Amino acid sequence: MPAARIIPCLDVRDGRVVKGVQFRDHRDVGDIVEHALRYRDEGADELVFYDISASAEDRSLDFDWIRRIGREIDIPFAVAGGLRSREQAAACLEAGADKVSVNSPALERPELIGELARDFGSQCVVLGVDSLARDGAYFIHQYTGRVDRSRDTGLATLDWVREAVDRGAGEVVLNCMSRDGVRNGYDLAHVAAIVAAVPVPVIASGGAGAPEHFRDVLLESGASGALAATVFHDRIIHIPELKEYLASCGIEMRR
Repeated sequence: MPAARIIPCLDVRDGRVVKGVQFRDHRDVGDIVEHALRYRDEGADELVFYDISASAEDRSLDFDWIRRIGREIDIPFAVAGGLRSREQAAACLEAGADKVSVNSPALERPELIGELARDFGSQCVVLGVDSLARDGAYFIHQYTGRVDRSRDTGLATLDWVREAVDRGAGEVVLNCMSRDGVRNGYDLAHVAAIVAAVPVPVIASGGAGAPEHFRDVLLESGASGALAATVFHDRIIHIPELKEYLASCGIEMRR
């Protein structure tokens, strides 16, 4: 089994890194390139950048900051935010991104996933999933970057993830919305259900607050990696120490 990945997530608005709680009340936490360089130096395996309001504002993300990051770091990174066409995805990859992540635009037009996988390979296509429990089941939410447009699609999370992978998505990032920013642990049962449903890597997102939470999601759910934001941005957890701890728990890590 490949080494587990530790992935800082950087939510971006107006070229700045921001962080909220349960997708609301975002605060500015710093310059995008400074954060990218810090995480590269600390040993992050990958980075993910989300332009959180692009889809809700019916625009694509800003290619300028992708180029700035691509010039500075030498670890893989994915970008997301309003990518609705092959041409926009190509511009992101040409600017230096290694992967593109699609969420709301893929819900608008599922054929987009297959088009990107055909032209760039499934390894470049990540499905972002914003999932929230309702009536004992999990459902997909759309346009979560803006409170006034966020909505429950009524689409069952498992059904959508299976369809998207069948269409060519090569990785899934599962954002458990109720856990976002609250630091009480990943939703292990939900992550495990997604892992069992699809044959591609699944990255857990939402809920990291202690090193034990990373250990639990990697050992108990089968996730290929763990994504987090607040604990890294606020220096509550330091990546080198986290990797040492996880390795001591028998989890293979990249050093």
